[in-house]
Amino acid sequence: MLRRVNAGKVLGVLNRAQVMTGTGLIEATGLTRATVHAVCNDLISMGWVVELDPGRTTVGRPSRRFEFNGRAGYVLGIDIGAAKTTVLVSDLRGETVAKAGRSAAGVKTAGERTGIVHATVVEALTSAGVSDAEVLAAGAGVAAPVDRDGNILVDDEFWRRFDSGLAARLTELHGWPVLLENDANLATLGEHWRGEARNVDDLVVLLAGERFGSGLMDSGRLLHGSRGGAGEMVFLKLLEGVGDTHGIARIAREEGTRAVADPSVRTALSELATDGEVTAEQVFSAAEAGDKVALGILQDIAARTARVVATLGILFNPELVVLGGAVADAASALLPDLDKQLAGYTSTPPRVAVSSLGDAIVSVGAVRHALNYVEQNALDLELGCRLG
Repeated sequence: MLRRVNAGKVLGVLNRAQVMTGTGLIEATGLTRATVHAVCNDLISMGWVVELDPGRTTVGRPSRRFEFNGRAGYVLGIDIGAAKTTVLVSDLRGETVAKAGRSAAGVKTAGERTGIVHATVVEALTSAGVSDAEVLAAGAGVAAPVDRDGNILVDDEFWRRFDSGLAARLTELHGWPVLLENDANLATLGEHWRGEARNVDDLVVLLAGERFGSGLMDSGRLLHGSRGGAGEMVFLKLLEGVGDTHGIARIAREEGTRAVADPSVRTALSELATDGEVTAEQVFSAAEAGDKVALGILQDIAARTARVVATLGILFNPELVVLGGAVADAASALLPDLDKQLAGYTSTPPRVAVSSLGDAIVSVGAVRHALNYVEQNALDLELGCRLG
């Protein structure tokens, strides 16, 4: 166990720093010189680390220099959304090698959804030129509560869309471990790693597309709750001024469609509508062009979202709340009104930002989840790819 923990420390530092000397690793990990060199020797023999030429020195013995082997294997980041499945293939430095996505429109059973996930994985691996033997782990996000052991809670009609045996089925098909996690939790890992929340350890990420969902981080640690339900937003049904879990995209679409259906309302949305319906993107676009009806819809959404953010801020006291998901690009238009509303609810409102990761927020977090697993279990994993 101690060797595994020490190996995880060394790999984590090397992964971030790319190249380090033995002295640098000692300072960064807090391990003794003998332990660092013993761990590095183990990792070199297994293919995780490459020892570089120490170079010339004028005084004393040259320091050993180590580099993390980012192509020692690959991980997958899988976002199993209600409407679409997205798969990222990443090397062990977290750099994307390939990406694939498939629509889940018309899917009615959990088995069909698993089939789409499998097909998307095959497409992504083929595009990357990576075999199943080269994959060390996959992180996968679903829009349902997932407990600490990776079990999906399926006692809700919406959550039953996801196969509770999904991880086992994918492992049977491909051979690598699948680490299931709630999508908002993975979005939080992604933001903390490569988004707006770098260096922020007290954080809420609010996925705000079709349904509100939140991931909670306290002192750099994800909160799950006893059955994986921490951050679930069902309480919004009890919140005055909100009343349901409908997200920004759904509210924009439904309010825009109602406006178009009213013959007394004059709005540019009428010209954009298809069969009497408008999209959330069209509402945001019309508002940007100055359409008064669309601007009014955005004001309503900002007021509603402010109640949600204020409640999360009061309950969990985060430093930052990040709005993420498919609506992230457009959601920046809400921030001025949202900030004004927040100031009226609490004297210490959290800072609010919009994710820069766009619709990749969950899959990026899934990659980070898989990389964490690899770093922690490096001594137990067999490398099936080219070394060096």
